[in-house]
Amino acid sequence: MKTWNQLFTRHGFMVQEERANEFVCLGETEENLIFLMESLENASVPYKFEHGFLTIERPIVSEETWLKSVDFQYRGRGEGLWFRPGKEEPKVKELDTYVAGVVRQLNRLGLHTMYCCDGHDTRRPSIGFEQWVDMTSVSNVLQAIGVSTFHVRHQVISLKISRTQLLDLAEKMALVNKEWVNEDCEWIKKQLFLHQLEQCLSINGESGNESEIREYVIEQLNPHVDFLTVDRTGNILAQKMCGTGRGPTVLVNAHLDTVEMIEKGRKIVKEGSIWSSSEGILGADDRAGVTVLIELAKRLETLKFHGAVKFIFTVEEEVGLVGARRVDGYFLWDVDAAFVVDRRGTGDIVTSCGGYEPFCHENYGAFVEQIAITEGLEGWKCAAGGSSDTRVWAGYGIQSVNLSAGYQHEHTNDETLHVDACYETLMLLSGVFQHGRELERVVRELKRSDVKSNRIS
Repeated sequence: MKTWNQLFTRHGFMVQEERANEFVCLGETEENLIFLMESLENASVPYKFEHGFLTIERPIVSEETWLKSVDFQYRGRGEGLWFRPGKEEPKVKELDTYVAGVVRQLNRLGLHTMYCCDGHDTRRPSIGFEQWVDMTSVSNVLQAIGVSTFHVRHQVISLKISRTQLLDLAEKMALVNKEWVNEDCEWIKKQLFLHQLEQCLSINGESGNESEIREYVIEQLNPHVDFLTVDRTGNILAQKMCGTGRGPTVLVNAHLDTVEMIEKGRKIVKEGSIWSSSEGILGADDRAGVTVLIELAKRLETLKFHGAVKFIFTVEEEVGLVGARRVDGYFLWDVDAAFVVDRRGTGDIVTSCGGYEPFCHENYGAFVEQIAITEGLEGWKCAAGGSSDTRVWAGYGIQSVNLSAGYQHEHTNDETLHVDACYETLMLLSGVFQHGRELERVVRELKRSDVKSNRIS
């Protein structure tokens, strides 16, 4: 279920949530506020509006209900007044229902529009821009928020997405700052990653009480996978078929729990690329890994990977790998390779527990090292490490490694996170999936080698 803040953003209303269900409306036009209140009345939602503040007096309605309340016959025809310097903002009521949020966000970013169409489920959505708008900036913003298929011709962009996906697009675009628009796509992507990381670090979920972080991960992951469930232990299991689907099945894994609660009211202290907590643990073990996998899911469609990707977010890792040990074997039977993101430090590709319990063949570790070199990432080397969910996956005979996530001094009040290193881990995993055929070849050769060794023995 969406929040009121999400619904307003997705449908083009520029109001700011000050507290739960309380909104500051001073930045919105009078006409748009009138339409917002009309829509609340249509949805039978009681509210108060006084001195530029809106208070909603009942629980959230479904998006289906909200769509009915904001839609009406012939909405979007004529399009009304468009933004130009010294003139009015677009009127939400005069925009096509599904594209209104995207149009408002584009204009907020200074990428001023002239017309739009949400496609009406019969053609591709399209948006036209003022002649002076830099379409490279438009393209960079769209790519940064995960839109991989669109076409630009002159000052018009057509989007190869459904009109319902336009609502998700508006919500993602709301996270982009106006000051970022002239930066390149990769820079914007990193800022969005850091925003996601900060959100994850702010959600509680110590071992045995992971419900809040689990709900957040489900909400973030669900639009980007084909299948998602929560097993009887509380682990999140998900799967995405990519490209033709003919290729390796790869498992990626992080754990949901922290070793203790995040202190109420604590602040995340940012000193350049090093983040820490003003009080208590930071929680980067393993919120850093969780963030990396959420962002990976959002980028999979752009990585040209062919095969299946399975996600496991485990519970109670910190108290004995409880969640991982209780994952049903059926979910793992076809997995060829596994990548866990739950290692302290930077640049470690953990291939064994203590050097005595191997997680993978040395050639698998060497493949990951080579990907790092290919992607221009320095310092990534195979190493021995400690216990983690990696032990469980390796126990199934899956070639597995555990990757550094950038944190140090975990489980203590001195915990820190090197956010640039954390982002590098995402870049390494992205590189692995971009070289899916090489991964498939390495795994296939290792399986043949195992078969041959078994025959000889």
